[in-house]
Amino acid sequence: MSQTNNRYSELHTLLTQLNLTGMADVFADVALRATKEGLSHEAYLYELARQEWELRTQRRTARLVRQSGLPVEKTFRTLALSRLSPTLQLQLERLKSASFLETATNIIAIGKPGVGKSHALAAVGYELIEAGYPVLWIPTSALVQRLLAAKRDLRLPQELAKLDKFACVILDDIGYVQHDRDEMEVLFTFLAERYERKSVMITTNLVFSEWERIFKDPMTTLAAIDRLVHSYESAYCDKIKEVMTENRRGKIWQELRVQQPI
Repeated sequence: MSQTNNRYSELHTLLTQLNLTGMADVFADVALRATKEGLSHEAYLYELARQEWELRTQRRTARLVRQSGLPVEKTFRTLALSRLSPTLQLQLERLKSASFLETATNIIAIGKPGVGKSHALAAVGYELIEAGYPVLWIPTSALVQRLLAAKRDLRLPQELAKLDKFACVILDDIGYVQHDRDEMEVLFTFLAERYERKSVMITTNLVFSEWERIFKDPMTTLAAIDRLVHSYESAYCDKIKEVMTENRRGKIWQELRVQQPI
């Protein structure tokens, strides 16, 4: 018995040193079950590896949630999906698959304050994390100040590199930010940096025709929108939705009416 206990103790130590803490925690219990059920060595090892993988996945997910800044409890579980139009429900269901990240597609939720834009995109953010993707949720005003501070300290490229590690950045309330030229420039730089490489999700109370209020200069406004709509899908959370059809570099905007807010 003493020899068996020593072997278990040594195995626990070895597994821990190898950073296989999931296996270290369960190998003894799984060994007992394997003996009772007559499991093969391969089946025993498979069960240990499966539990190690599950533990690591749980830890990674928890870490990504902590790093994301996502608002607490703003998940699909707390989103009143029954109040959404079938079209919007279908859009959100597609976004949950995370396939839009593979094509660097941008998501833009347009609507008046209080209709649920932020909740809907936060819920998508949680799903992306469950799929293993790093996500950052940040108010647009906070991002702008973060980039301005980095620019003043001559470390803007390094800050942009940090943000580039996120598969998706969710900018909340871009329509509320009234930028001066320096603020507008760093926001534009951020959008240009992710152009055709990484996805951005944005909530806004402004339709695109009103975005000059954000970027001030008409040419910069058009350039910023161009960086976003090269590949994008709108999640419409209000009575106005904009649909973009593209003919080479020309863009035609069409307004449609949607009656059901979130």
